[in-house]
Amino acid sequence: MATYLVDTNIFLEVLLSGPRKDECKRLLRLLRDGKKTGIVTDYTVHSIIVIMERFNKLEGLKTFLLSLLAYNGLRVYPTTIGDEVRAVDVALEQRLDMDDAIQYSSALSAEADAIVSFDKHFNSLKLPRLEPADIV
Repeated sequence: MATYLVDTNIFLEVLLSGPRKDECKRLLRLLRDGKKTGIVTDYTVHSIIVIMERFNKLEGLKTFLLSLLAYNGLRVYPTTIGDEVRAVDVALEQRLDMDDAIQYSSALSAEADAIVSFDKHFNSLKLPRLEPADIV
């Protein structure tokens, strides 16, 4: 079974009721039920904490954090200093911002098969970028 790195924007689409939240919810249900496998970086989790606090959505944040415990097909990938050093090189080579470079570097380290994201900056990289609709 393929393993997907799930980018921050997939979770935020649901948490902030974005226009594509339904397709994201379908993917997240598949991950929750263990029908698909994926990883989310601890960097993503921390980014979501900061963003949800900024939007004053702490109750939604708490629900999100607790929901991570219920996912059968999703694990939290702890980024390492090595991932982050590699991310600097990726940022310089691929002209990515550090956020995207950390996600990409982590996906490579975790041997993910693809990155699930709406961010088109991932399009020109070795790992394919998929959107939730491509998987569900």
